[in-house]
Amino acid sequence: CFMASWLKWLWYHRNYIIIVVTPLVFLPLPIVIPTSVAKCGYAIIIMALYWCTECMPLAITALLPVVLFPMMGIMKGGEVSVEYLRDTNILFIGGLLVAIAVEHWNLHKRIALRVLLLIGVRPSLLMTGFMIVTAFLSMWISNTASTAMMLPIAHAVLQQLKDNHAFELEIKETMQEVTNEKQPDTKIQHEDRVYQHDWNPESLQEARRKALDAKFDRLSKGICLSVCYSASIGGTATLTGTTPNLILKGQMDKLFPENGDVINFASWFGFAFPNMVLMLVLSWLWLQIVFLGFNLKRSFGCGMKSGRDKEAYAVIKEEYRKLGCMSFGEGVVLTVFILLVVLWFTRAPGFIDGWATVLFNQTGEYVTDGTVAILMAMLFFVIPSQLPTCKKVNTLRTVLTWQVVHDRMPWNIVLLLGGGYALAAGSEISGLSKWLGECLSPLQNIPPFAISLVLCLLVATFTECSSNTATTTLFLPILASMATAIKLHPLYVMLPCTISASLAFMLPVATPPNAIAFSHGNLKVSTGFILNLVGIATVNLGINTWGYAMFDMGTFPSWVNITNDVMG
Repeated sequence: CFMASWLKWLWYHRNYIIIVVTPLVFLPLPIVIPTSVAKCGYAIIIMALYWCTECMPLAITALLPVVLFPMMGIMKGGEVSVEYLRDTNILFIGGLLVAIAVEHWNLHKRIALRVLLLIGVRPSLLMTGFMIVTAFLSMWISNTASTAMMLPIAHAVLQQLKDNHAFELEIKETMQEVTNEKQPDTKIQHEDRVYQHDWNPESLQEARRKALDAKFDRLSKGICLSVCYSASIGGTATLTGTTPNLILKGQMDKLFPENGDVINFASWFGFAFPNMVLMLVLSWLWLQIVFLGFNLKRSFGCGMKSGRDKEAYAVIKEEYRKLGCMSFGEGVVLTVFILLVVLWFTRAPGFIDGWATVLFNQTGEYVTDGTVAILMAMLFFVIPSQLPTCKKVNTLRTVLTWQVVHDRMPWNIVLLLGGGYALAAGSEISGLSKWLGECLSPLQNIPPFAISLVLCLLVATFTECSSNTATTTLFLPILASMATAIKLHPLYVMLPCTISASLAFMLPVATPPNAIAFSHGNLKVSTGFILNLVGIATVNLGINTWGYAMFDMGTFPSWVNITNDVMG
């Protein structure tokens, strides 16, 4: 009893214990080895453990370099502070402002319902529709927001299907097969007595009800998982889709400042979008087999018509009707959003000079993706939310107000990004990156594809137990040092590992979309494990095919040597 109480006390106070004990346990490291490398390593170990255990908020842990680096003589306080608001943070803020406007005006729900009405409502088509819509929305708004919006719509449709016996046709077919099998064997011999087994209407009705519940349960689980998985998959397709993508860009610009803007919105999309589509198709195929069975005729309704289509269609159409006609504000948001995407793609497409190169960037990288994002986001605070009229001159409000931004902007992510850049800067200045690279140099004898595959597995496993942001922040500087030491293109390992950090499909705590989906029912992690392997396989296929050609992976880039010379 005493031991149980003591363990319970330790568990309740675990965060305080970790916060106090961790620095004391590793304190001998900088004392016994009083070098900059050891001191920086000490700071990173503390931050890594704090991030993994979440004993403090992630954003507060990200501020530790502001305290530790100056006190240990690694960097000056002003130099550390500058790292917390770099160009990538500005890009993140601009992208989020656009996403907030989309959510505030319910444009994402209008797009989702419209696409579902176009695709169809057969079981497999329904799953396909929810996956496509969720993945598309996650490319532009947060994975959590897209999941939280799509799941209630999915449950409303599924509940309507169940309430109206939408599966009755298939249940009748199933019961007919069961009845045909059972009828010949209706006499049961037991202790020299013969009993007649009656299939009365009540038992048939009960069997039909159980079969209906089981089918609904399978479909509900499949749709639920398809939404949360496609949210994580869709976020990998664009540079602003999820935080790890921006961390990669920020780390590349910090560690290799002469890289020539190798990672921008267009180049990322060119690699990641085909990978996302391939991953989404394979994920759909796996979920289809597990939860619905791969019967094309029944699932897709080839040559079949049923009342279930009208019932599910009516639910979605009613939700769409409630939105009413598109307002002026929604039209403004949609126009600005489309314009932003076009400007991002055409700024520096790579194969030709973009508009930014022709107009502004002849002598340097003046206009970046962050510049464009902030310019477009500022329009929301200028354009009125409705057409001006004589009666409402004094009551006009802009499309977006600061109060809305204040309530919805995740400022903690800005600090988390900055903490990662501060860590990278400290590792470079202290010499920790160079030391790690030298330790990892024996990997030069291993084939590059094997290195990438093993590292992706490691990152995907690690991200199940910690946030994908913290995982990417910790791993990318180490991967950059390793790639430099073994003369391997840094993106060959950094790019697939960044995407792998978003492949947290197994545990409910791995990502917010998983937590939302797992809260709706009894779901199993085995399905997610298979999708983890599928994701790792597709990203490694991409980096060795079209990605290899896009980024010229076969050549060790000159900008790595230039950066090393400057740092040296």
